[in-house]
Amino acid sequence: MSAHGIGDELREALDDFCRLGRVLVASDYDGCIAPIQPRPELAVPNPDSLAALLACAERRDTLAAMISGRARDDLAAISGAGDPLVLVGSHGAEFDTGFDQPLTVDQQTLLDRIIAEFRSIAEKIPGTSVETKPASTTLHVRNATPEDGDVALQLANDGPAGWHGVHATKGKAVIELAVIETSKGLALDRLREGYGAEAVLYLGDDVTDEKAFAHLLRRDGAPHDGRGKDVGIKVGDGKTAAEFRVPTTDGVTAVLEYVAAHRPGA
Repeated sequence: MSAHGIGDELREALDDFCRLGRVLVASDYDGCIAPIQPRPELAVPNPDSLAALLACAERRDTLAAMISGRARDDLAAISGAGDPLVLVGSHGAEFDTGFDQPLTVDQQTLLDRIIAEFRSIAEKIPGTSVETKPASTTLHVRNATPEDGDVALQLANDGPAGWHGVHATKGKAVIELAVIETSKGLALDRLREGYGAEAVLYLGDDVTDEKAFAHLLRRDGAPHDGRGKDVGIKVGDGKTAAEFRVPTTDGVTAVLEYVAAHRPGA
């Protein structure tokens, strides 16, 4: 097991976490389990990271999950993951039972308008692409020049992002517009409460993961009793609410391997 990226303070927090009873271990997919790629369809998982997360799921009193901005079916297909891992798509809104509520006719009409607008932008600006999902659509600008990417994102912000009923999520070289409210933090709450987890460990690399990190620090708007038991780990650079950080996706592998090796049943 590599110790790459695990400092003394993080190791101590992981040791405390591993000694608890029921726990939830969760991670974002792109930029964590899978290294970032120029196109979403190229982001296959690091086999060591996926194996380590699966090993966590096999430990006693341990629920393991991937929470992604991808549609759940896409996440399952590209990762090759399934039971015993829990897969949550669409930034925390899409579970194995689907969405909590189906889209209304008005929401579907709005989504179709957003998709059409994004495709119009992509046709005009080289290097941009559109990804469609059951309740949202995403404009990717990673393969555009910085200048063209900025123009595309500005068009999205000035246009459909401001429409009534649209919920915007901004990430690295991407903007996603949904017709339902989504949050990885709410997904963590749902998994935590449903499993009865004493604490949550979450790994994330993007702006969208900050909502998850915030839920590790407080629930219902106030510090929760488990403060100090949860472990939030930011992957890579950037401002974050997470208490800990690993520099690369190799650190994700190391953290998950460490947890799998130290949880009961190892």
